[in-house]
Amino acid sequence: MQYFSQQPASYPPPQPNYPRPDYLSSSRKRLAPQLLFKGGILHTWKKKTAVAIHKNFFETLPLLKQVEKSEADIAWLIYDLVLSTEEGTERYHLKIIDEIYTQFESALLSITTATPGDIDNFIKLLQKKLDDQLETPPINAVIDNPL
Repeated sequence: MQYFSQQPASYPPPQPNYPRPDYLSSSRKRLAPQLLFKGGILHTWKKKTAVAIHKNFFETLPLLKQVEKSEADIAWLIYDLVLSTEEGTERYHLKIIDEIYTQFESALLSITTATPGDIDNFIKLLQKKLDDQLETPPINAVIDNPL
């Protein structure tokens, strides 16, 4: 933690094309499996779980059904980096923004269940991407029978 307190303020990094977090990948590849396995064990043992999570990451998750703290299996501790000036130097500090309480099963189901969009919009988007790749657009502008 001391390392971060000594670093100058540069979040987000000022360089163009600097990599950004991939929250969708993180939730499916890291958060969901850890909740499933580690959280599942703790839930079986009737132990509570705390998840510390960045505010922007939490905002990409589906809506989680909140419950009272006394009924909760999981406490979501939502943090963000907040810029402050100390002794004339700007620095980012980790600050808790919110605490959300959920039950284990409903949170896991919300995070792991995909919400499909409209198939017609999906096909139109694919067709547009295909058309953009071609030098000349196809004669038929849409796929007649996709399946």
